[in-house]
Amino acid sequence: MHKLQGIAVSPGIAIGEALVMDRERFRIPRRMVARDAITHELERLLRGLEATAEEIQKNRDTIARELGPQYGAIFSAHLQMVHDEQLRNEISDLIREHQFSPEYAVSQVLRRYAKVFQALESAQLAERSHDIFDIEKRILRNLLGHRREELSQLTSPVLVLAHNLTPSETANLNRDFVRGFVTEIGGPGSHTAIVAQGLEIPAVVGTGKFLGDVSGGDMVIVDGEHGVVILQPDDATLALYQREVEAKRTYAARLQTLRDLPAETADGVAIELLGNIEFPHEVTQCLERGSDGVGLYRTEFLYLDPSREPTEDVHYQAYAHVLREMAPRPVTIRTLDVGADKITHAPSPEDERNPFLGLRSIRLSLRNTDLFRTQLRAILRASVLGNARIMFPLISTITELRQAKMVLADVMEDLEEGKIPFNRDVEVGMMVEVPAAVTMIDHFVREVDFISIGTNDLIQYTLAVDRSNKDVAPLYNPSDPAVLRLIAQAMRACNEASVSASLCGQMSSDPLFTAWLLGVGLRQLSVVPSAIPEIKRVCRRLELPYCEQVARHVETLDSAREVKKYLLKEQRQSPHADQF
Repeated sequence: MHKLQGIAVSPGIAIGEALVMDRERFRIPRRMVARDAITHELERLLRGLEATAEEIQKNRDTIARELGPQYGAIFSAHLQMVHDEQLRNEISDLIREHQFSPEYAVSQVLRRYAKVFQALESAQLAERSHDIFDIEKRILRNLLGHRREELSQLTSPVLVLAHNLTPSETANLNRDFVRGFVTEIGGPGSHTAIVAQGLEIPAVVGTGKFLGDVSGGDMVIVDGEHGVVILQPDDATLALYQREVEAKRTYAARLQTLRDLPAETADGVAIELLGNIEFPHEVTQCLERGSDGVGLYRTEFLYLDPSREPTEDVHYQAYAHVLREMAPRPVTIRTLDVGADKITHAPSPEDERNPFLGLRSIRLSLRNTDLFRTQLRAILRASVLGNARIMFPLISTITELRQAKMVLADVMEDLEEGKIPFNRDVEVGMMVEVPAAVTMIDHFVREVDFISIGTNDLIQYTLAVDRSNKDVAPLYNPSDPAVLRLIAQAMRACNEASVSASLCGQMSSDPLFTAWLLGVGLRQLSVVPSAIPEIKRVCRRLELPYCEQVARHVETLDSAREVKKYLLKEQRQSPHADQF
């Protein structure tokens, strides 16, 4: 058993077999074989080894012919290893004595060899582990043939283990079979983490290197609550987590009894609990959890196909589905919120060294107005189907907001001229996610119908922390007093101007912050759908004077550690400490 500590980014516990993506890019289909199939499997192993040897020999001959025998010698060493009798016997013994599949046996033996090389003090010899991984991949490819499975085409449950997953790769995970994932790099608040939450897939990131210690088919536990990953757990650990999974399932069923009850405080203050969604199908999860609407509909998934730019009709169909399903509840649609580096069909920036501070979000939309107008036309056309609201991301200056509103007004004129119906009174708002927006919030609230505080980016920009960088991940802290003061400042301005405000970052889904958020004046929280029942339970246990007392005390604290310690103490001792 091997235990890893990473960063918890999507809650839940998943138990299952590993798919080691970075090394294999395919799944070892099964771990054990039937006793009467052993002879056949040994023959299949032999064929796979011979096919690999033939492949390596051809490569050796080609390289030696073109570059010289000294380069071909690299492949000669690979060939010698594939022909090695000790290696073959070790693999065969695992099949014969333990009924392991050839794929699993190959992976087990070669990874053990690789670990021996990795432990050597000589850097040159340690590099030989890469040769062994290459040989492993070749043998597995020949054993599996056309039975390779892409992440979107899996046929049985797995836990995906990878060096990294892009947001688009995460979005394409088959939710029926991918039960959780782990990545060696990454940090909290990354777009990959956000997608995982939307898909309700337990996820841990930033574990550091571990892929060389695990083989496809190994049993793995992913604890998305505490950021723990356990490779090849022993029986006692496995039983412990299986009991916890069952306990969580029972608790979730009890929370579901709150579905049709209002999210009001114990002293009768109404709270709106809205859902954050990434994909149209998530509207079902919102409705099942008793959501009051959609507080953040991220639209980036429409742009992640590198082969095409989404048409107006593609946009329209995605928005129409959610608006119809959610009507008459509000649906806040956020316009494009990614960097130019993620949009392959848009003109690339010439010097994009830091995408987080570069051409992204509303800046990208205003630079590519055809792209922007297409999205706005689709949202406006769909607005007649329900209660649509439009929200602009990453607004940092009044000029940006006014330019975005001018493009919107121009699109409205075009639709009117074409006699295309839309809601002329659609509400328009902005994300507050950079310190500049908070500093000028008293001016912004005069020009919008609502604001939504995006804490994921607000934390990043306030604390100068790249939220996807595991090396500085500990600095990415929602409890930091600087972040909390900015949120409180934004709320004071909204309340004074009677402008509606919500909070849609990860903080809103964390019960630790619920009392404080209500105490600074928030009455709308937009959370991941899976968190709606728990946040509702907490709200119904709280009274507003208590929440305001919590907020006042937090103002006196000067470190994230003190804030978190205080909120944890209050969480245990407050009126909502009991479960039901």
